[in-house]
Parts: sequence; C-alpha cells; structure tokens
Amino acid sequence: MRQPNLSDVALFAAVVEAGGFRAAAQTRGMSASSLSDCVRRLEGDLGLRLLNRTTRSVTPTTAGERLLERLRPALEEIHAAFNDLDDESQRPVGTLKLNVPVPVARFVLPDLLSRFLKLYPAVNVEVVMDNTFIDVIAAGYDAGVRYEESLAKDMIAIPIGPRRQRFVAAAAPAYLDAHGTPRHPGELTGHQLLGHRFESGKLGVFEFEKDGRTLRVPPQGQLATSSHDLKTSAAINGLGIIYTFEDFLREPLADGRLTPILEDWWQSFDGPFLYYHGRRHMPSPLRAFVDFLKAEGREPA
Repeated sequence: MRQPNLSDVALFAAVVEAGGFRAAAQTRGMSASSLSDCVRRLEGDLGLRLLNRTTRSVTPTTAGERLLERLRPALEEIHAAFNDLDDESQRPVGTLKLNVPVPVARFVLPDLLSRFLKLYPAVNVEVVMDNTFIDVIAAGYDAGVRYEESLAKDMIAIPIGPRRQRFVAAAAPAYLDAHGTPRHPGELTGHQLLGHRFESGKLGVFEFEKDGRTLRVPPQGQLATSSHDLKTSAAINGLGIIYTFEDFLREPLADGRLTPILEDWWQSFDGPFLYYHGRRHMPSPLRAFVDFLKAEGREPA
C-alpha cells in the first residue's frame, strides 16, 4: 500500500458528505471528472474500493465507511484549525453547537446570544434543550451548560448567567384557602404536590434548606410532568403546590396568581456553567463565546 495523498483523502470525504461527485465538485471548485480521478488514485494507493458508483448514486463501501468513520474527527480538527485563522483577524466563522437545560435556554441565553450574535455576524449558533446528564462532547456539541453538581472533572467551566439561583414554593390563593397554608415542609404531607418528571423517568424531590438543615419531600399528587409550563399552569389553576426555578414563577407571583409559601426554606444554589473539553482543539466560534463571557466580567471556574 502506497502512502495516500492527504488531499485525495479530504476529497473522498467531501464526495461522501455531498452525496456525489457533481455536488462535491461544485463546493470544491473543480470538475467532477478531476474529483473522480483523485478518488480513484486514493483507491489505487490503498488497494481498496471505497465507493460504490452507479448512474444514480455514489455510496461508500464497507471499507469506505470504516475509513470515513476514523477520518472524520481528524478532518474536523483540520477544519477547526483553519477556522482559527479567522481569530487572528477577529472574524470567527462557523457554527457553535450548545446543549443546555430548559431554564437556561429560556431565561439566560436570549439576552446573551442577542448581544453575542450581533458582535459576530459570521457565527451561527445551534441550541438544543436537554435536561439529562449526557456526554455533550461525545454527542457532537461544542459545549454544554449544566449546574456544578453535574460537571465532569476534566472539563473547563465558565460561569454563565446569574451566579445564585433558587427554587421557590407557591400555590394559587384558592388552593391555599381550600387546603390551608403550610408553615413547615413537614406539613406538606397530604397536600397536592406538583411533581417534576425527568426525561430519565426519575421523579424530582422537593428539597428545602434552613440553617444548615435539609428536608426532602417526595411529591405526591395528581400531576407529574416534565413540562415546566404545564406544571406552572396547573399551580395557577389551583391543582396544587409547585416548587421550581424562581424564573418560571416571577410573573404569576408578581401579579398575585400565585402566593409564595415556606419562603425561609427555599433552596438556593450556584448558577449554571458553560463547559467544554480543555484538551480538545477549540473552534473559533466557541473561543469567541468564551471570550465574550469573560468580557462580561465572569472568571473561569
């Protein structure tokens, strides 16, 4: 086997990604016949057929698929390295892929991304909302946003959003008139508690804190859901007591549709962190976003 030409390797990957020689040739600025010659030369160097060619389609062979699977991470690193050249001219280019929890997508990112994207018009951002604890890097994201207790130790973490947050407990005035107002978490027994069902199937527990003491109350009630909106609406409609992120309840608490309860037991916690792999090459859009957060006055964790 002769040592293959790296340019031919990249062109082979381009043909597979584009789904054919003609489409790949257009993006590469060369003729389809020249592109075909390069792939044939690569096949000759390797002594393997990499593509199945018909008049209607071009698809990788089993050997081609295996090769492309091994090549893709290296080609992405090369692409990212060229993207980084734009950093030197202050023009990051490319797509930033983020995996974030629902509260962060709703209450933290809108203002931040609005200002960030205006600063970097050549950057695109893709945001997927996900509350589960997944390996976001292995899943193909550039970075994730999570809370401190779920951060992997080998990640670099940058504070993003408010540095302190809290859960608040509340219920509709009509519910409290009918069932009474609990003054202590121990009095929640017998109340309708609106539960949060995680994507994993686990039911969240109401966790209260005061003077270093923690009380955990498993929710029991007619409704459990993964939807914050549904749970909030249920509380407003008098179906039970809700305990969730303060941001979800700001408006109904402010206009009186919900009444706060157990205020001296509300649990507070550190705000979210943007995290990414410190040993990976950093794409220019991610580097720009990290620098943007630091410029906001936040320090690395």
